[in-house]
Amino acid sequence: MTALRQRKGSKGKEPSLGAEFQPQQPNCCTDHHPEKILHGDWSWGAIIWTSIGWSVSVGLGLLCCIYVATLHENDLWFSNIKEVEREISFRTECGLYYSYYKQMLQAPSVQEGLSELIHDNLTESKRTINLLQRMNIYQEVFLSVLYRLLPIQSYLEPVYFYIYTVFSLQAVYVIALYLTAWLLSGSWLAGTLTGLWYILNRVDTTRVEFTISLRENWSLPFLALQVTTITCYLRPQLIALQQKVMVWLMYVTTFCFCLTWQFNQFILLVQAFIIYTLDCADFLTTTQVTTLYLVQVSGLLSVWLLQFCNSMILGSLVLSFIVAALFVRHCQSGLKTGSLLVRLGKMLLHSAMVLLLAFTINYLAKKALQLRSDEHIFKFIKSKFALGPTRDFDASLYLCEEAFGLLPLDTLERLAGTLLLYPYIITLLLLSGMLAMAALQKLSRPKGSSAEERKGAGDGRPVAFRPDVAYNLLHTLFYGLLAFSTMRMKYIWTGHMCAVAAYGVCGTELWTLLLNALRCNTKVLLRLVRYAVPLVMIGCLYYKFWPKVMEELSELREFYDPDTVELMTWISTKTPKQAVFAGSMQLLAGIKLCTGRVLTNHPHYEDKDLRERTRQVYQVYARRSPEEVYDILRAAGADYVVLENSICYERRHRRGCRLRDLLDLANGHIMDGPGENDLDLVPASHPRFCEAIKMDTAAYNALFTRTFQNKTFHVYRIKKKRKKSTKGSSEPSVTQ
Repeated sequence: MTALRQRKGSKGKEPSLGAEFQPQQPNCCTDHHPEKILHGDWSWGAIIWTSIGWSVSVGLGLLCCIYVATLHENDLWFSNIKEVEREISFRTECGLYYSYYKQMLQAPSVQEGLSELIHDNLTESKRTINLLQRMNIYQEVFLSVLYRLLPIQSYLEPVYFYIYTVFSLQAVYVIALYLTAWLLSGSWLAGTLTGLWYILNRVDTTRVEFTISLRENWSLPFLALQVTTITCYLRPQLIALQQKVMVWLMYVTTFCFCLTWQFNQFILLVQAFIIYTLDCADFLTTTQVTTLYLVQVSGLLSVWLLQFCNSMILGSLVLSFIVAALFVRHCQSGLKTGSLLVRLGKMLLHSAMVLLLAFTINYLAKKALQLRSDEHIFKFIKSKFALGPTRDFDASLYLCEEAFGLLPLDTLERLAGTLLLYPYIITLLLLSGMLAMAALQKLSRPKGSSAEERKGAGDGRPVAFRPDVAYNLLHTLFYGLLAFSTMRMKYIWTGHMCAVAAYGVCGTELWTLLLNALRCNTKVLLRLVRYAVPLVMIGCLYYKFWPKVMEELSELREFYDPDTVELMTWISTKTPKQAVFAGSMQLLAGIKLCTGRVLTNHPHYEDKDLRERTRQVYQVYARRSPEEVYDILRAAGADYVVLENSICYERRHRRGCRLRDLLDLANGHIMDGPGENDLDLVPASHPRFCEAIKMDTAAYNALFTRTFQNKTFHVYRIKKKRKKSTKGSSEPSVTQ
């Protein structure tokens, strides 16, 4: 729908090999953790180098923010295009979310704006819904209120306030990843390398510059901050007061993450699995495990209250899993006793009981709440792994999108090209092996020894594998598996991947292991490689990619989509303000934003009734009779229907994944074009509606009137009242 065109004129003593590792004492000026001063190290060296580390983190964050903002401006010429073109550039669901920010600003007062959102009758025709309950749009509400309060209206347009806020969150994201790498390695050089990798791998770490309003662009910075606070919380050096501060910060970041993304429950479920795994392997204390679980529960329940008791949260798998894990853990107090085989057997039994109880609780909760809003996600998962029906329309709609397919191999090629993949894989393999050895060692020891290890007893025995390192290792492993299974989830993995790889390059532990293996480990050599290697890598990255970045920033394009602009202008000027429009989810989101007209359906797919209505409205692209389509559209309250040539004659997807194919399969009809069809499919008795209506035959003209058309869109007004057919006539007559 949207095109871009080129703008004119552009261009000490060696540690033993078997020892599990613990952070060593600082041996260079950059060896200062960000919380070092909090521990009482007020030396000038600590203050200066810690201040430099924080300054570099802020600088890299601002660099990333300016970089993506410049790319957005250069791609669209955003500052010079019309307002309608700016709004069209908010593609698909992004336009829907931004429309509520615009709606709040246009309301006479904040109170009236909130009332309109709570009692909304524009987003879904013939229905009044609570948008604050259904959607995660509190960020739009917050920004609109902030824009009203701040004295910036005279020099900053609302749209710029919105997009600059989202771009600023990218700075927060980079700073959070920087701090995680710094905490893990003890060197802010690791944070610097993390920030550079994140920026240079922009294609795979973020898509914010062209999907500004997407919920993940709001939430992932808070997830990264949460991981940073968890990493700091699991550090053994913290005193009681600092632990309490970290717990509150974990709660705030978890709450913000959950509030800004509807898929929060699935991300937190993976995180709960990580905590559970660390608990079973005895890497965390009982207090730490309980605290981390309760932080998740508190964040979810706080959002549940703000979203007017949204039943999807209470029926989420993560809540059921946490309740089951805590209950079974309390009942099985002797889980970590006995020999290795006994402990492994108990662990397997324990895990089976937790999963069984979690699914039971979840099933009962959904039955009690009559919750079916998220069933399309589980249909998608079942179909993806060939465990469910393959013709389900909702599941197929996801499966046929590239974003929900497997991670393409060219992603790894790009990551390797920036020198990120190789240190990441080496770090992952070495740490995984060490973690496995440490876990077996813990499970083989008598109860109580691990507690002594956590105190860091210096009696020569191997000390515990650092819990903060263990958490981050499992984090990158679990979310890496999620990214490989579903490409859209790679943005959760790739950012953290930068921090883990930088930790491997700049940390003492892996270099110590390597130098010990080479039998040449000395303090001087360890210090040399820890800082020479990252500095050389930073130099190589600068030499290789700085010209490419400059070339990318010099490419000037311009937003160009005259057909959609013409459509939006016509709707705004030629149709009643309360007119109801039917069409594709993506286009209707733009219509809602640009014109404020009422919709029959929209891209926010987290409601069973809306999914069914969408499937019905999409029958305009199926082989259905004009009478059937007319009845469907009138039942949805539609006054106009917009047909898109790009959907009716789609060639982008392969056969079997075009929208018209999905509809044919769901209706039991044979698909278009050459190729095999299942034996139970039958020929349709009617031509495809979106094609046949353009023939202007009497059967279609009696029910629909063409009111607008251009090369891309055809708009038909749906006539209002049916009259009884005259005797001997097979066609109904319709009055205006």
